[in-house]
Amino acid sequence: MNLEEFEWDENKNVLNQINHRVSFEEAILAFSDPNNFERYDQAHSLSEDRWLLYGISGLDILIVSFTEKDGIIRIISARKAEKKEEEEYFKWVW
Repeated sequence: MNLEEFEWDENKNVLNQINHRVSFEEAILAFSDPNNFERYDQAHSLSEDRWLLYGISGLDILIVSFTEKDGIIRIISARKAEKKEEEEYFKWVW
């Protein structure tokens, strides 16, 4: 993936690192996971369509909230998957 395909609010990136210990730069790697998958985020799609991407970055499964417009992916948040989400990811892979 090319960095020019992504954007984010740098203040949100800093807060995300403090709150979730995941940078948006690291979250980009989850998009390159050949086994990643997306789910529509109905609960947070009131003003725009938002998606949740499940993908591996390094040794962690991440959940990345994002929206896309004109070919640009805007990362909203990223965190390590919870146990149930990890199980969902591995069910998808296998």
